[in-house]
Formats: sequence, structure tokens, C-alpha cells
Amino acid sequence: MEKLIVFVAYKKQSLEEQAILESLEELKELIDTAGGEVVGELVQRVEKINSSHYLGKGKVEELKLYIDEVGATGVVCDQELTPVQMKNLSEMLDIKVMDRTLIILDIFAVRAQSKEGKLQVEMAQLKYRYSKLIGTRDMLSRQAGGVIGSRGPGEKKLELDKRHIRERMDILKQELEEVTRHRTLLRQKREKDNVPIVAIVGYTNAGKSTLLNSLSDSDIYAEDQLFATLDTTIRKVILPSGTEIRLVDTVGFIRHLPHHLIKAFYSTLEESRYSDIIIHLIDASS
Repeated sequence: MEKLIVFVAYKKQSLEEQAILESLEELKELIDTAGGEVVGELVQRVEKINSSHYLGKGKVEELKLYIDEVGATGVVCDQELTPVQMKNLSEMLDIKVMDRTLIILDIFAVRAQSKEGKLQVEMAQLKYRYSKLIGTRDMLSRQAGGVIGSRGPGEKKLELDKRHIRERMDILKQELEEVTRHRTLLRQKREKDNVPIVAIVGYTNAGKSTLLNSLSDSDIYAEDQLFATLDTTIRKVILPSGTEIRLVDTVGFIRHLPHHLIKAFYSTLEESRYSDIIIHLIDASS
């Protein structure tokens, strides 16, 4: 199991400290879901985020000592790092450097089950990785070390060569266009049936799949974990009045969901857009 330190820097005049701490706790849950262990955390209030290495140089040195102290095998930033920041931190710390986006993508890669889901996740992962491949071979080796962050859909290793990534993205784009056309045809067919579509939306792990199972007497996978299910599920339900509806379970929300991941899952998220009713499910205990 990878031992990871989570860290974040924030401007003194921006977010409240409570919001920062809540976001860090969520990051810890994400890391637990990805199969890692959080062994420490570091928070820095700054006048301005360092554009070169995110943290101030003194804080980077403190983090380096902290890594040795707790025996960490990697660090995870609660915000998405720029390519330059990731490269410089990786070189200064001489350890695997990740960010929240990479952790979310890794979880998605493990959880995707359908062909469409796997294609969408792989495309998002490759776009992210392509943007980060500006460093030395040593940095790339550190990024690929361990398990978390290096898994692609179907447990295959992610490509690190830019040319190969571009070629693979071109292939994925064509395959996703075909899948999207097929999804559009199915949705148009459902619209002709004139059966109301009800979409369940909400935070990840709010209980959307559990609600769908209860209402439709189904056995969709539901677990007390973040992003237990990714693929859109549609079930026929007969209401007590005798009215037939189609109930749609959707991928969950989360703080700082990467824009390119939203874009990759656009066709899936469209199921909510074209629904007749949206049920926003909220976990009152959280």
C-alpha cells in the first residue's frame, strides 16, 4: 500500500480554513478509495501560490523532511498542479508527486465497467498525462512508480510517450463518436416511447444507486465508497399509480471535478439533461 502525504496551499484572503480542511478530508477519502494510506498532511497559508513549485521553498524543505520522517512513498496536492509545478516538485522532493485530479482519474479507471466508460476514462487520463509530460525521464519514471496514478481502464499501464498518446487519443475520439451516436439513437427511441425519464443526481456516495435499487427492485452495485459506480444505469419502474417511468442513475458530483473529465463524460451526463424530472439526492448525515 502506498503511503502518501496530502498537502495544499491557499491564499490568506480566499477560502475559509474550514473549507480547506473539508476538501482535504475528502481527498483522504479519495486516496483510501484508490487503495492508498494517508500518513500525514501539510497546509500552508500564503500571500500568493508559487507558480514554479506551488509551495514556498521553505515549505518544500519542510515537506521533504516530513517525507523521510513518516516514510512516505508519494505526496498528493489537493489542487491540480501545473506541469511546471509538478516537474519542479518531483525534482526537489525526489518522490512521486500527484494531485487530486490524478487520484480521481485513477479511481475512475478502476471503476469503469462499460465500453463507453472505459473509453471516456482513458481519454481523460491521456489528456491529463499529455499535459504533464514536460519533464525528464526520471520524473516520468517517478510518476509511473507504484500503482496509484499509473492504472488505465482494464488495469493496463498508461502510455508515457507523447506521440503514442496522440495516436491513441485520435483512435479513442473516433470510437467515442460512434458510442455517442449509438447513445443518441437509444435516447431518441426512448423519447418516442413517451415514457417519462427521471434522473437521480447528487454527490458521490449519497446513495443514488441504493435508491435506484430500492425503487426498481434491482441489484446495481452499491457500496459505501466514493464513485462506487460510474456507468449510467436505466431501469423501468412502475409507480403505485400504475404509471411507468424510466429511472436513471448518474455519475456522482465531487469538489473540484476536473473540467476535462466532465468533458470526457459529456455524453453520459447528457442523460440528466434530457430527463423530464431530476431528483437531487442529498445525504443528510454528511
